[in-house]
Amino acid sequence: MIEMRIVGVRVEITNQQPILLLTEVSGRRSLPIMIGQVEANAIALHLDGMRPQRPLTHDLLGHVITALGRKVEQVRVVDFREGTYFGELVFDDGTTVSARPSDAIALAVRIEVPVFVEDAVLEEVGIEVPPDDAAGAVDESDAEGAEGEEPAENAEEEVERFREFLDSVSPEDFEKP
Repeated sequence: MIEMRIVGVRVEITNQQPILLLTEVSGRRSLPIMIGQVEANAIALHLDGMRPQRPLTHDLLGHVITALGRKVEQVRVVDFREGTYFGELVFDDGTTVSARPSDAIALAVRIEVPVFVEDAVLEEVGIEVPPDDAAGAVDESDAEGAEGEEPAENAEEEVERFREFLDSVSPEDFEKP
């Protein structure tokens, strides 16, 4: 399993499809996942620090899990078959529950648990962005912040590179030859 960082959500211009981008915490591979509009909004709003007055579906799920005395330890993207990603929630007692990665990640951002991707999934559909590419993954020193620079500024720069990357690609770029 490879730990991933949630870069952000962006709408692909040509077909208005939301795309969630994950990048390796310690590497250069990225995983773009096309997701639904509702999940995209849930993830993006939370990442942008916006909190609704009433709980949304993913907030409710987190509250229910806590009320039942359980804790989600991590979220995983475990498979990619026939164009569909498969995910799971991993609980503190080892129990796993199948979930769409978009829903699992919307929950993960709320309860602040790590996201992992099966190495075989990254090998199959991950993309490696060269370090000098404008949309490239940020290395660890950049993620921690350059001297005198706040980590939030790096996050904004990373999201901007993600936007530039998405503006230059199409869904066909992610298909296997």
